[in-house]
Amino acid sequence: VFAILATIFMPWLVLVMDSGYVGDSRFDMAVTLGRIVFIYIIFISLAALVSGVLNASGRFKAAAAAPILLNIILITLLMLANVGVGPVFVDGDAQGARHGSMMAIGVVLAGIAQLALVWVAAKRAGFNLTPARPKWTPELRKLAIIAAPAALAGGVVQINLLIGRQVASFYDGAIAWLSYAARLYQLPLGVVGIAIGIVLLPDLSRRLQAGDTTGGQHALSRAAELSLALAIPASVALLVIPVTLVEVLFQRGAFDVDDTAATAVACAVYGLGLPAFVLQKVVQPLYFAREDTKRPFYYAVAAMVVNAGVAIGLSPFIGFIAAAIGATIAGWAMLALLWFGARGMGDAARFDPSARSRIWRICVASALMGGALWLGQFLFSPFIEADNAFKFLGLALLILFGILAYTIAGFATKAFTKAEIASALRRKSNGVSD
Repeated sequence: VFAILATIFMPWLVLVMDSGYVGDSRFDMAVTLGRIVFIYIIFISLAALVSGVLNASGRFKAAAAAPILLNIILITLLMLANVGVGPVFVDGDAQGARHGSMMAIGVVLAGIAQLALVWVAAKRAGFNLTPARPKWTPELRKLAIIAAPAALAGGVVQINLLIGRQVASFYDGAIAWLSYAARLYQLPLGVVGIAIGIVLLPDLSRRLQAGDTTGGQHALSRAAELSLALAIPASVALLVIPVTLVEVLFQRGAFDVDDTAATAVACAVYGLGLPAFVLQKVVQPLYFAREDTKRPFYYAVAAMVVNAGVAIGLSPFIGFIAAAIGATIAGWAMLALLWFGARGMGDAARFDPSARSRIWRICVASALMGGALWLGQFLFSPFIEADNAFKFLGLALLILFGILAYTIAGFATKAFTKAEIASALRRKSNGVSD
């Protein structure tokens, strides 16, 4: 029903999201492609349901692998569009219109493929999810009461994105700049924060239901250590070498030097918020494991107000970058509210002494890595500034140089030890970690 209504009222949805498009060809293109893409909602919602079944039973591989299908399908269709294959649903430059049309089709096909993957995985795991007429039961009523605030909180997150898009839509190229920058910070967020949060929630729920406070604190602390050990150096890299990252990855074709500069600024601002975005995914399971979804919703609304105030209030003075600043400040505000609200949850909601000691060591090691990256830009500049494939080699060497520097600094500051890394690798090789 929601998908049908959205398809009918797509012009108004585009108006809400991108009112800066009104009056030019982008508006009609967004409406047409939006109507195609929205079909994806049906399939990805079902895929999310089945993924939840798998995650709750401790099976994470299929749900984690499903988004890869989106990448594979989109890349394949873009390659076909490059050689002139595929339909055109919108007006405009022929090649650009074909690319947009193929991308829209690809999103829908990816939704079908993702649902098929997790559905088969669930069936193999013994969950025969056959559609049937729904029945209202006490268990479903309890689920609805718990899930409704969590769903609304997720809606607030999307509203934050809409606020950013609205601000950016009034500046030529700004939506693309923010989108490219978001791709860079969302990579570590997805790989680290979201993945760890998904794994942590069922583990934390089982421990707390069994009254294992010590085990709950241990799980939270280790999750925070691992998250920050990966997120903080990623944040430092986004702050220190944003221009290099954006130039090598994106600067070609219609994406010029000015686009690189604008995207790099947004990338650095998002980098400042990355630790907060990641830690939110670690702290939120404290509430969800206790079936408390109302307070995270209230906190999300407060963070939305902060985001809107900053983004809309500052945009007349500093332009599109106000959207990124608003998102970053709202991220830290959300984390502060979550952490402050968890004070009454006992020891299970506190980091143990080992985690508190290790986090500042991670910060020191990351700072040292940042210095090495700054110097590495000059060391590998002959490759990075090349006009051919050598620039990718230069970026790869710079990243490896940063990893080496972070590893050495981590061992020197005792942010992590060789024994811990070896133990983690042994657990993975023995199949303990899924």
